[in-house]
Formats: sequence, structure tokens, C-alpha cells
Amino acid sequence: MKSQDARGQCLNCDRSTQEIPLIELRYGDGRMMICPQCLPILIHQPLRLVEKLAGAASMDGAPPCEE
Repeated sequence: MKSQDARGQCLNCDRSTQEIPLIELRYGDGRMMICPQCLPILIHQPLRLVEKLAGAASMDGAPPCEE
């Protein structure tokens, strides 16, 4: 898993805070950032992030959160 939070880069596209706003995520013991354009990938296609986000493989097919 890449640790992009220290550099302020999107975990998917590697764009920095100098190029695009980033959203901070906390997952497990780590922190990472993702840009608004890549957020739908995390939500709808997490398998595309398997090499970049540990545990992404187990997110596919998970039931939606209950309110």
C-alpha cells in the first residue's frame, strides 16, 4: 500500500494538493488522501485500488451500510 498522506497525493491518480482538493481517509491504522474525481472508484470499483489500498479486495460486494 502506498502511503500518500505524507506527500499530500491522491492514492489513485497521485495528483497533489497543489493540483486538486483532496479528501483525507482513515483506514486501519493508516491515513491516505483521495481526490473527488477518484472517490467514485473507491466507492463503486474498489478492486481497481487493490495494489494501492490494502484490504480493497474485501470491499467488493460488501453489503451497503445500514442507517
